[in-house]
Amino acid sequence: MVAANGFVEWANVHGRRYGTSKRAIEDRVGKGGDVILEIDFQGAMQVKKTFANAVLVFILPPSWEELRSRLERRGEDEPEVIETRLVNASDEMSQACNFDFVIINEVFEHALFDLKTIVHAQRLKYAAQRRARADTFESLHIP
Repeated sequence: MVAANGFVEWANVHGRRYGTSKRAIEDRVGKGGDVILEIDFQGAMQVKKTFANAVLVFILPPSWEELRSRLERRGEDEPEVIETRLVNASDEMSQACNFDFVIINEVFEHALFDLKTIVHAQRLKYAAQRRARADTFESLHIP
């Protein structure tokens, strides 16, 4: 939802409340910039409701074992927190079907390449090119 305070907000995630400034997103996009948010699926759904042109990318781990290993290697959470995160991950991953793209983060460099490819492709869409290169379209008499 877009709250009265101008933030796109969503539910608590692992006991923390998150929000992103709607104005900051609008300002950046208005200047032709890209906005990438690292958010959970509830937040992504709220952003999509607020910004219909948002492109949603879901990043999956290559396996449950690798997800567990990554959480443990971070060394930030107690074992019971890791277990909670893994339980929550099952529900979260079931939402991947609601996203426009899915990246499997097996090798970071490959996942980054995939993300850059998605961003680049979005910049090449007609509407984006029309906004970014209005002078070219006008000189070629293209509506």
